[in-house]
Amino acid sequence: MDTHQSVTGDRALREELDRLLSGKGAHADFEQAISGLPANLRGAKPHGQPHSAWELLEHLRIAQWDMFEFSRDAAHVSPEWPKAYWPTSPEPPDDAAWRHSVSHFNSDLDAMRKLVADPASDLFTPLPHGEGQTLLREALQLADHNAYHIGELVSLRRVLGAWK
Repeated sequence: MDTHQSVTGDRALREELDRLLSGKGAHADFEQAISGLPANLRGAKPHGQPHSAWELLEHLRIAQWDMFEFSRDAAHVSPEWPKAYWPTSPEPPDDAAWRHSVSHFNSDLDAMRKLVADPASDLFTPLPHGEGQTLLREALQLADHNAYHIGELVSLRRVLGAWK
């Protein structure tokens, strides 16, 4: 493989990873899943549903933050699993907590996208502080995790009658 093919392939991979991380693919993205959800339904947990929208939002935020920090910081210590990855209440304390969680989810996602897009970031070499994980694996895991729980948010909204 010549240098041009290698650079082109690297750029193409990073662009596909960015599309995957952004969630703009075959399903609803994060903004679509949370946009317009009435405040009075954010803590609702209908019969048979394991989580409220607040629980899903906070879990998305915490897990994504953990994967991003692990990818960039050898000194990062992950929260206690599974307890610290979920909020203690199905309802957000207030509107400010909801907005804070949404804002931090978006800023951490943007930061991960920038890390993955940076040609100086090695996608393939195992992270020295991990157990074989690579930046590529963390990016794929983050995108997969987000897609799963964003799908749960959409399903929850359908059950609540709050989906278009």
